[in-house]
Amino acid sequence: MTIQLYDTTLRDGTQGEGISFSAGDKLRIARRLDELGVHYIEGGWPGSNPKDMEFFARARTELHLQHARVAAFGSTRKANISAAKDSQVQTLIEADTPVVTIFGKTWDLHVHEVLRTDLEENLDMIQDTVAFLKAAGKEVIYDAEHFFDGFRANPDYALLTLKAAERGGADMIVLCDTNGGTLPWQIEEAMHSVQASGLAAPLGIHTHNDGDVGVANALAAVRAGAVQVQGTINGYGERCGNSNLVSIIANLNLKMGEVSVTPDQLRRLTELSAFVAELANVALNDHAAFVGQSAFAHKGGTHVNAVVKNVNTYQHIDPSLVGNRTRVVVSDLAGKDNIAVKRQELGLTGLTREQEKEVLAQIKEMENRGFSFEAADASVDLMLRRTQADYVAPFEMIDFTATVEHRHGRGMFSEATVKVRVCNEIYHEVAEGNGPVNALNLALRKALSPFYPQLHDVHLADYKVRILDTNMATAATTRVLIDFVAGTQSWTTVGASPNIIEASWQALADGLEYALLIGAHGDTNGQS
Repeated sequence: MTIQLYDTTLRDGTQGEGISFSAGDKLRIARRLDELGVHYIEGGWPGSNPKDMEFFARARTELHLQHARVAAFGSTRKANISAAKDSQVQTLIEADTPVVTIFGKTWDLHVHEVLRTDLEENLDMIQDTVAFLKAAGKEVIYDAEHFFDGFRANPDYALLTLKAAERGGADMIVLCDTNGGTLPWQIEEAMHSVQASGLAAPLGIHTHNDGDVGVANALAAVRAGAVQVQGTINGYGERCGNSNLVSIIANLNLKMGEVSVTPDQLRRLTELSAFVAELANVALNDHAAFVGQSAFAHKGGTHVNAVVKNVNTYQHIDPSLVGNRTRVVVSDLAGKDNIAVKRQELGLTGLTREQEKEVLAQIKEMENRGFSFEAADASVDLMLRRTQADYVAPFEMIDFTATVEHRHGRGMFSEATVKVRVCNEIYHEVAEGNGPVNALNLALRKALSPFYPQLHDVHLADYKVRILDTNMATAATTRVLIDFVAGTQSWTTVGASPNIIEASWQALADGLEYALLIGAHGDTNGQS
C-alpha cells in the first residue's frame, strides 16, 4: 500500500527557533522534495507574511513538479460569518494551489478559550469552510488540530468535529497531536475509536515531538490505518519540532513494507536531509537516525571486529539504501581492526600488522594527551602514511614564532615567522595577520607557495577550539580542529597542546601537508 507523504517543512518547519527560508529557498526545497517522491508540499499560509505570498506567486510559473501537489494552509472561517466573506479563506483561493489544507478546533477547551464561541458554531465553521473550498474546486485536507487532547477531554465532541469536516466534503481528515504529548498506544486506541464511529473519510496523521515519540506516533497511526503522514525534513518545527519525515520515510519503506517512494528516491534521503539543513543554516545532527554522519559509524574495537566479519552485526540496515555509508571511527577505544579498516578506506597498501599496531598505540597515547581523531580522518591518514618507509614529507617544520601586540593607531596586530625545510633547503618567512593563527597560516603558505602553488586553492573553512580539563583554568589543554576545503574536497586535522598556538600550528601544518597528498598530484607519497 502506498502511504501519502505530506511535507510541511516550508511552513511548520519555519516555526522552529532559528529556522528561516527565503522564497527562493522554498522553491529549491520544493523541487528536491518532488524528486524524493513526496506527494504533497505545504508551501505556507497565504497572507500571513510576504515570503509566503511570493512563494505561491512564483510557484505558479517556476515550479514544474512531477510528483507533488502544492498545498496552501489556513484556518477555518471566523465565527459568525460565512466562509465566502472571510478574507483569510479568500487568500487560500487566491493562492491558486490545487490543494488547500485547513485546520479547525477539535478540543472544546480551544473552542471556549481561544475561539471564544460555542461548540455548535465551531462545527458550522468547519463544515462551511470545507464545503466552500470544495465548491471552489480544491482538494481539501482537514487538519483536526489538538485531536488527541480533545478526544481525551471530550471524545463525543471531538468525533463530531470530524464528522462536520466529512459532511463538508473533506478529501482527507488528518488527526493532529499538536501538543506532542500523546504516546503510541494512545494514538492507536484513538484511531480505532474514530474508525469505529463510522467515519468514512480516509485518515492521516500529524504528530509533534514534545514527548520524543513523534516518529513512533506517526508509525503507530499507520499501523492503525492512517494513509497519509505529515512531517518535516529533519524534524524542524516549533518547540521540540514536528515528527521527522526523514525517519518516517525510511521506516515506512524499509521496516514496515509501506512503499511511499522508489528505491532510487530513497537513496536521496541523506542528500536531501543535508541540503535542507544547509539552506536552513543549521548544523545537521551527526547522530540523526538513518542520515547522520554517525548513524553507521563504529568506534568500539569489539564492534569493529564484529563488523569486519559481518557488517550486519552492528547495523540495522544497509546504509546505502538511504544514501549513507558505513564509517569506522578511530579513537582511544579503537582496536586493531579499526586501524585495518581505516587503512583500507584510505586505499593505503604496504602496511604490516605491526605498523598498524604502532599507529593504534600512538593514537591511544595522543588521545590521552588531548587529541581526538574521530572527526579528523586526515590526521589519521597522515599517521598511517608516515609509518611507511618510503614516505617523504613535502615539507618539514623546524620552528615558528607568533606575536600579538597592540600598536598605537593600528589596534591589535599579529605577526608570525616560520622556518621550514623544503627540498633540502631551509626557508624563513614572516607574515602579518588579523590573529596569530591567521599570521601563521599566511607565513607558512608564503614559504611553501613557490614550490606548491596549488595551495592557493586550499582554504580554511572552519576553526574549532575546545578547552579540556577546565579545572586547570589558563593552563588547560586546548584541542583545535581545522576544516579545510579545496574545490569539492574537504578534510579535517587536529592538534592539542596546553598552548593554543602550538595546537593550531599542528593542525594547520598537517592540513596543508594532507592537501598536497590529495590535491597536488593525486599521488600517495606527497612528493613534488
